[in-house]
Amino acid sequence: MLFRQLVDDDLGCASYLIGDEAAGEAVVVDPAYAIEPCLEEAERNGVRIVRVLETHNHADHLSGHGRLALEHDVPVAIHKLAEAEYPCEPLEDGDELRVGSIPIHVLHTPGHRPEHCCFLVDGHLLTGDSLLIGDAARPDLAIEATEGAEGLFHSLQRLTELPDETEVDPGHTGGSLCGAGLSRDRTSTIGSERRTNHALSISDVQEFVAHSASIAAPRPPTVERVVALNRGPFLAARQPLAELDAVRGQLLDVRPAGDYVAGHSPGAVNVPLDGGSVGTKAGFVLDHDQPVTVHASSREDAERAAARLYAVGLLEVAGYVLDLATPERLEPVGIDELETLLDQDAVDVLDVREKDERDEGYIPGSRHIPYRLVRAYRDELANGRPVITICSSGARAGVAASVLAAEGIRARPVLEGGVGDWQKRGNTLTAFRRCGSG
Repeated sequence: MLFRQLVDDDLGCASYLIGDEAAGEAVVVDPAYAIEPCLEEAERNGVRIVRVLETHNHADHLSGHGRLALEHDVPVAIHKLAEAEYPCEPLEDGDELRVGSIPIHVLHTPGHRPEHCCFLVDGHLLTGDSLLIGDAARPDLAIEATEGAEGLFHSLQRLTELPDETEVDPGHTGGSLCGAGLSRDRTSTIGSERRTNHALSISDVQEFVAHSASIAAPRPPTVERVVALNRGPFLAARQPLAELDAVRGQLLDVRPAGDYVAGHSPGAVNVPLDGGSVGTKAGFVLDHDQPVTVHASSREDAERAAARLYAVGLLEVAGYVLDLATPERLEPVGIDELETLLDQDAVDVLDVREKDERDEGYIPGSRHIPYRLVRAYRDELANGRPVITICSSGARAGVAASVLAAEGIRARPVLEGGVGDWQKRGNTLTAFRRCGSG
């Protein structure tokens, strides 16, 4: 049996190519919109993709099932509760499909979404967005969180009844927003997860609901858009970008942060291609109702950026610009200068990490607004004092500073280092105090 895991590191999403090499046939489970790696892997192994299996209507990224159907005439199968608006084969619990001589068993596992299914094939359990490595998926992306959590509890209990040696192959890996405590491991086993996964250690449904429904991870703002695109008519391949003479709509600068701060066009938001989670960050800080012009260092970088935007459902990419006037500048702040400015009470410090990170310790006197929300607080921050943005490494601080600068606020990012580096210089962090015994 051919079994290949294909991971999109930018989104933390996994697709699977499963085939019978003797028969020359394969299926692909949860294909990414960028189907080229999957096609190349199939060709490399001498198999033809004969079917797409979807675990569910994905909420955080576009599926490639439409491209496979339109470009390669591959049929798609998904559970009937998905209410797909495209031609598909409806799946039900207990169905057995075959690729060549290899059986694939369908397990309906609602919770993350009502239509969610897992696929069991030759000792591999493809768990989609139900059981993840080190965590369980979030239940709040399709229905009310407590209802989803109750369904997820019963689905997980069913999966834990499988043999210990069953390999767990998830639809999401570390870096995804679909789970809070994901491991960086890409595979596991039922036995290992039963021993180490906190979500599986909760045996009472009400306790699980209380734990699972209290999701702290940010909800992607593109959820409804992406689900509608994945449920709707097949989506064809993206057309190549055109080079523009002028900016149309909003300007996304994808050059390295160092290039952006040295000179950028007024109003540009910077989400560097050389950083991680480019599509996710862009989805949080861009206006979804305006077309996007990409400012890149090369045509190739512009195309890569457009692919990341498409992957999260932002399809209105007007084109790209290369030679653009860049009169605006930002002055980054080093940790040593930050200490001096704090001693002088000359700046407002904005911690743009997520809440769980800040709870571990933060700079005294700093204000907390995650990078994805800073635009909403522009009026409060426009008080005339410079704003210093800081995160754990500099990446999100740069994005946040660019958003504030686009709103006319004097912002300076800590690009080299973060809160941990400030502590390493002997400064004391304030930790969030949780109530409880002990």
